[in-house]
Amino acid sequence: MARIVMKFGGTSMAGIERIRNVAARVKREHDAGNEVAVVVSAMAGETDRLVGFCREASSLYDPKEYDVVVSAGEQITSGLLAIALQAIGVQARSWMGWQLPIRTSDGHASARIADIDTTALNASLAAGEVAVIPGFQGLAAGERVTTLGRGGSDTSAVAMAAAMKADRCDIYTDVDGVYTTDPRIVPRARKLKRVTYEEMLELASVGAKVLQTRSVGLAMKENVRVQVLSSFVDADGESEPGTLIVGEEEIDDMERQLITGIAHDKNEAKITLTAVPDRPGAVASIFTPLAEANINVDMIVQNIAHSTGSTDVTFTVPQAELARVLDVFERQHEAIGYGELLHDTRVSKVSVVGVGMRSHAGVAATMFKTLGDRGINVQAITTSEIKVSVLIHEDETELAVRVLHTAYGLDAEDAAA
Repeated sequence: MARIVMKFGGTSMAGIERIRNVAARVKREHDAGNEVAVVVSAMAGETDRLVGFCREASSLYDPKEYDVVVSAGEQITSGLLAIALQAIGVQARSWMGWQLPIRTSDGHASARIADIDTTALNASLAAGEVAVIPGFQGLAAGERVTTLGRGGSDTSAVAMAAAMKADRCDIYTDVDGVYTTDPRIVPRARKLKRVTYEEMLELASVGAKVLQTRSVGLAMKENVRVQVLSSFVDADGESEPGTLIVGEEEIDDMERQLITGIAHDKNEAKITLTAVPDRPGAVASIFTPLAEANINVDMIVQNIAHSTGSTDVTFTVPQAELARVLDVFERQHEAIGYGELLHDTRVSKVSVVGVGMRSHAGVAATMFKTLGDRGINVQAITTSEIKVSVLIHEDETELAVRVLHTAYGLDAEDAAA
């Protein structure tokens, strides 16, 4: 007997028929003798609809009341799944985040999980019940409902698995695993059997949409084995094996590759401040106001100041933060003393990721040569121990992904050309 957390996303819960399919899958795990807790998202599109209501009611809405409204989507699907399970003979009950409770910080709309009380949940599982838990929601001090931010149900599921000491956390999505790159761009992309936590964390942070970044970081911290699966059920009631996200020690040397995957992200904006004074503290005067505004900065390039006494500083931010960044610098113009403020949203970040980089030289050189041979100009570069990212023009994104995928030997041999 195993203890399993199963998480189903919005597309899996989009309508009663799909909820019945989820119930059938949960029943199979329960009938196999496993203790099962299910974490569910709201129906596809429902959270956007509820957010729209909040904005329509007031552009300056109270974040506490916003959380009350947008958390309702998961409450509905958890109740409906419990009903669907009961209808096919499975003991089940729904648990709201506040009933367990799932304690969080008070950062409404972006709360972080602090603790989960599993006492009542363990008793329910021991009695043979399936526990159905709404993702995305928790309870802050003052007994106020909170939400974890978009995509927070993945984090809810991993946190629940850690608190329950589950054997595995299965996350069902509209894809059947983690691929070497986006199969819509590269039909020869391969599904990976296993990926390390570090690789998945890097892939998620640079554009791969399979898992939320916070959920992967939590899984790595708590050593939760995560499996990504398709929620599509075939004629036999089974889906293809997915991808396991595990510690590096679980990756067999035969499975290990130099590069695990190629990711891309078009939601980047490039900012350039020209003629910044070349003096100590000048760079701090640029990035301190951004940090105070909670704006994340990614790639940073500073030109060498020769004899001009000034330099140009270029960096990237999420496109959604561009308006806030421009506002910050307009107010800080005099304090920083820059010349011009330039911005460009027609850029894309392309990244190669793999733990094999730690022990192999030449990964970056292969990337730059491959892009250069196809006339793709690199505007900025950033690296980590297992990642190299470049900023290019957005129109060249798909070409870059395809040629890099081939250059690193990631194309599937048995896929259609």
